Amino acid sequence: MSRTAAPKTQEQPMLMLALGWYSVAGCIIFALSILIADVVVPDHDWIADTISDLGAGRYEYIVDIGIYAFSAALISIALLAAHIHLGDWKWSLGVLGLALMGLIVFLIGARNEYGDSDNEGFVIHIYLVYAIGALMTAIPALMAQGAHRAGWHYHRILIGIAIVWAVSAPVFFFLPDSIDGIYERYLGLVSFALVLTMARLFIKRGQIQR
Repeated sequence: MSRTAAPKTQEQPMLMLALGWYSVAGCIIFALSILIADVVVPDHDWIADTISDLGAGRYEYIVDIGIYAFSAALISIALLAAHIHLGDWKWSLGVLGLALMGLIVFLIGARNEYGDSDNEGFVIHIYLVYAIGALMTAIPALMAQGAHRAGWHYHRILIGIAIVWAVSAPVFFFLPDSIDGIYERYLGLVSFALVLTMARLFIKRGQIQR
């Protein structure tokens, strides 16, 4: 009785490089969209007003472009992590978490609620924000052990991101309106750190494989 041989798997360095570099670009596009909106939107205070404030109103499309770009960056990292599976069930949960977070970020842009006193229908913005908060703590913690196979520093960075986020994110809900805008941008940089760390891991691997 013959056995069916398992198909041979092979890493695709060009795919890794393309998705990895796009993930970097997605973060840059999002950051640029916020900076442009800060200048274009009239009477906007980037210290007091949140990104959600930029995403509501006449110039919402500027921030929406950045949101969609960042959503695609998260999904790109999820695809890479599924293509190069470096861990066990925890890594798999991290892959699913990245894909889910990418979808949630997309929904935030598509729903155009942004917490700006919407009262038509079922407003889900705050629940999406809570979900991102939980995922941003869980994903780097789940993937840190697997990332260690690519380098010990990836493990430390991911654990650091999980700790910084877990400590910092809840503070946002207790801040006065006069400074919550700049604090939200700080949290955005933490989320960029997750994407950029994972992107660097896969870009380096793709360069080696190539």
